[in-house]
Amino acid sequence: MFTRKQKHILIKFFSLFSVVRGYNILIIVLAQYLTSVYIFAHDMPAKKVLLDVNLLMLVMASAAVIAAGYIINNFYDSEKDLINRPNKSMLDKLVSQNTKLSFYFVLNFSAIIMASYVSFNPVLFFSAYIFAIWFYSHKLKKLPIIGNIVSALLTIAPFFAIFIYYKNFDSVIFAHALFLFLIIAIRELTKDLENMKGDLALNYRTIPVVYGDKTSKKMITLLILLTSIPLYLLIYKFEIGYMTYYFFLAIFLLITFLLFLWKSSTKIHYVILHNILKVIIVAGIFSILLIDIDLVLNRIL
Repeated sequence: MFTRKQKHILIKFFSLFSVVRGYNILIIVLAQYLTSVYIFAHDMPAKKVLLDVNLLMLVMASAAVIAAGYIINNFYDSEKDLINRPNKSMLDKLVSQNTKLSFYFVLNFSAIIMASYVSFNPVLFFSAYIFAIWFYSHKLKKLPIIGNIVSALLTIAPFFAIFIYYKNFDSVIFAHALFLFLIIAIRELTKDLENMKGDLALNYRTIPVVYGDKTSKKMITLLILLTSIPLYLLIYKFEIGYMTYYFFLAIFLLITFLLFLWKSSTKIHYVILHNILKVIIVAGIFSILLIDIDLVLNRIL
């Protein structure tokens, strides 16, 4: 049995884990390593990639900045979250704002230190990344269209750091990046529809608030149609092994998403749609393993 003090510490830990969305960070760390092994450095031995200290520092710096980003986002959105996510908000409030902000600065400082181990260029990159996340949370998040675009770009930015590190400019990487960007942009618009009640109450000028839900659905439909470009390239123009099956699954899920979107009108409907997009993103990360299973197993061994 835990003592009262141990229970208190455990609750605080889960609260902070909720604030920084530790589960998302773990997924991003896994995604960075998988893309490094299978895509960015596919011509290098897997062991060399996995044991690369510079890559470890870049991944850990990314994780620290993202965690700090969730904290500052939580700080600015605390009132809105009370409306949109009351249960999560109550858990998050078990850690004081002062503690969160202190942890925010510690995480960002740690990220810069880790980036400096690699070279000065990553220091500049992560410094700009930290500022961009703060500026987005403080100002841009409340702006329609601009806020959505910036949010999607900030989400894929950690992969850009790895991309620059390996200096791999294969066109297949840009196809993957475009598909991911479009899916995240769709997710951001769906989240705006899901959180419309809180956005209205606190005067967040999101696309659904300013232009209405029908316009938002039309924009999502356009983004889904645009995904056909990278999907066609990835399935028919590039060698991606068994990952092709994932993209056929993604097409099926996107069509299902689109049909359900136009029948949706309540928060629970948009939560379901949001979860479909989460499945597409998470499944996409693990499906990277399907690019060339035999080759990678041989490289690891």
